[in-house]
Amino acid sequence: MPRTKTIATASTAAIALALTGCAATGNIPSSSAPITQSEAQTGAEAHPQLLAEFGGAMSGPQAQYVQQVGQNIAVQSGLGNARESFTVSLLNSSVNNAFAIPGGYVYTTRQLVALMNNEAELAGVLGHEVGHVAARHSQRRQAQAQQNSILGVLGAVLGSVVGGGIGQQLGEFALQGSQLLTLRFSREQELEADELGVRYLNSAGYDPNAMSTVLASLAAQNALDAQLQGREDAGIPEWASTHPDPASRVRTAAQMAQGMTGVTNRDTFLTRIDGLLYGDDPAQGVIEGRQFIHPEMRLAFTAPSGYYMINGTRAVSVNGQGGQAQLTLAPYSGNIENYVANVFAQLGGQQTQLRPQSIQRTTVNGIPAAYGTARVNSGQGQVDVVVFAYEFGNNQAYHFQAITPAGNADVFSSMFNSMRRISASEAANVIPRQIDVVTVGAGDTVNTLASRMAYSNGQEARFRVLNGLSSGQNVTPGQKVKIVVRGR
Repeated sequence: MPRTKTIATASTAAIALALTGCAATGNIPSSSAPITQSEAQTGAEAHPQLLAEFGGAMSGPQAQYVQQVGQNIAVQSGLGNARESFTVSLLNSSVNNAFAIPGGYVYTTRQLVALMNNEAELAGVLGHEVGHVAARHSQRRQAQAQQNSILGVLGAVLGSVVGGGIGQQLGEFALQGSQLLTLRFSREQELEADELGVRYLNSAGYDPNAMSTVLASLAAQNALDAQLQGREDAGIPEWASTHPDPASRVRTAAQMAQGMTGVTNRDTFLTRIDGLLYGDDPAQGVIEGRQFIHPEMRLAFTAPSGYYMINGTRAVSVNGQGGQAQLTLAPYSGNIENYVANVFAQLGGQQTQLRPQSIQRTTVNGIPAAYGTARVNSGQGQVDVVVFAYEFGNNQAYHFQAITPAGNADVFSSMFNSMRRISASEAANVIPRQIDVVTVGAGDTVNTLASRMAYSNGQEARFRVLNGLSSGQNVTPGQKVKIVVRGR
């Protein structure tokens, strides 16, 4: 969710264009070729935009540690002869994601790092992404005229619901700030990247089995997220919701590493990530159950029952069976009706004139507001697009943009009417969560440790997934484990 009063100008379309630019000549380097000058330029241009899209790069000892591990594993690829050939960034994002782009730029989110249980798993994930770059998968996808853009879950859903034209525009606009962004690769390319990651692990002296164990943790986290959010589809969101389900790759990765051994550096890893921010950063707003609270913007709203939220750098998405919505912002000149009309125009894009049937003013919990609905014909039938905007000041406004099957826009009425200002004391009570690495004591059990997790539901399941423990697995005295606590 945005921290500034203007939407960043970096668009996902621009990033996608930059990433595919090096494929225009058709001369794709082999997987053993070093980074070319063209690829280096491509990465350098896209790098700042990607950082902005994912909440920025973190700094400090934890970021330095991730950088060190990432550079060490990336050197194994042969893309560059020196560690300095690679830029490895720890992103301030609460989404499980990792990716790399041409030019030696490698990324992982802090949330994905928190899910890992040893240094070899961190190296494996980063090595997998470097494998995509070494194999020039993005260029090959573009050369084959297949989809090679940066996509978000909400954008993909909107595009599939509306279809073509207006659907594409809605999807591209809605995905901005979702943090669920990465290159979309084929299953064969994902397996090739797994294989390269295993090879890099082995050559660096790590236990290559870490590739399968981190994929297993990702699969378990996906299933847990689906359960906690009341979704039947445990595959969404997965690793950026674009990688093939990690559950289907666990066995293959284990077979690749069969007979190989190496170090995991578990205790070192856990010590180095102790205190890592976990979940939402209050500066981007936080999700607590069905409620979203932004302490800096002093606002809160409640999602409809049965819907789940995904928080992003510049937006928070609300998803469910009956439709999708997103809270974000746009430049505001002081006229709330014009603001709503401009949002519709942006959603429609240059090729479609999207206008609401009417724009009506109202007041929501003392906040001046305006809203409108436009009915759109699509390949799958008619849909309703709703924009509901709130004036928080003379130069500050926020809005929901939602899409539902025609006639069902009222599924979001309760959410639209739940928008409220929060007090300074309520804002001050928003305390972030973080990883706390503890040593299991003689009297500790899974249950006693899980009871310390800073959640009101699913404590044991969360603890087990966070520590890679199966349903029947116990902890032993002296073992280091992770729990999630409120910030110290």
